[in-house]
Amino acid sequence: MSVSRRRFTQEFKDELCREVISTSKPIKDVAAAYGVGPETLRNWLIKYREANGGTETELTVSERARLKELERENQELKAETAFLKKAT
Repeated sequence: MSVSRRRFTQEFKDELCREVISTSKPIKDVAAAYGVGPETLRNWLIKYREANGGTETELTVSERARLKELERENQELKAETAFLKKAT
């Protein structure tokens, strides 16, 4: 019995690529969330970046850590602002 390959639309592939890029989530996490193999998503991401002029370089470990820290601070500030708006 042969297993047929699943087909994905280009729109679906692009959406997953945009999610990886915009959220900085690891490829394996996004792939698992959508039931796609991480290597497949990595290949889609390479093609997406080539097609869309994605010549940006990958972040270093320290840059990624700093980005996560800033994102966390931003969320805290948004929560404080929302709280203060409700208090007045």
